[in-house]
Amino acid sequence: MHREPADTVPQGPHQPCPSSTKSHVATTLLPAARQSLSDHAGSADPPAERTGRRQRLSTEEATRWADSFDVLLSHKYGLATFRAFLKTEFSEENLEFWLACEDFKKTRSAAKLASKAQRIFEEFIDVQAPREVNIDFQTRELTRRNMQEPSLSCFDQAQGKVHSLMEKDSYPRFLRSKIYTDLLSQTQRRLS
Repeated sequence: MHREPADTVPQGPHQPCPSSTKSHVATTLLPAARQSLSDHAGSADPPAERTGRRQRLSTEEATRWADSFDVLLSHKYGLATFRAFLKTEFSEENLEFWLACEDFKKTRSAAKLASKAQRIFEEFIDVQAPREVNIDFQTRELTRRNMQEPSLSCFDQAQGKVHSLMEKDSYPRFLRSKIYTDLLSQTQRRLS
């Protein structure tokens, strides 16, 4: 079932990747990945393209996404490309939940903690939530109990289950996907 994205939960900041020592390649992201990045940024073009600079992605950086799932998640274009892939599988709620949890862990205001926790629970965890993630009954119930006294760790088990699901299920398919292989080919062609 296709679900429209909601704007109620922040998607978290993206960490830039370390710069590569090899030459960067000016790369236009594949349309689906560019759209995912622009959905997040709120504009039709990545920020640097709006200011006249080209976004750069090296083949080495894109290849490193295959090193580990966490390397992929830590790279802003990796994250955007993976999000675009998940949209093709109608499972982007998993990544959005994981990002919401990462943002939630940075909450410093005790006053905001409970309301942010409630929004995440209602959007992703509760039975028949608009963007319900696929977690087992025990994890859902533990998270429900954690909501009685929300803390920065109240979603840890659910977030861990969703991370594991994406890493074992979606990530291997992503590495074989046309979105990823086309992006790699595109960066390699720019070198020649």
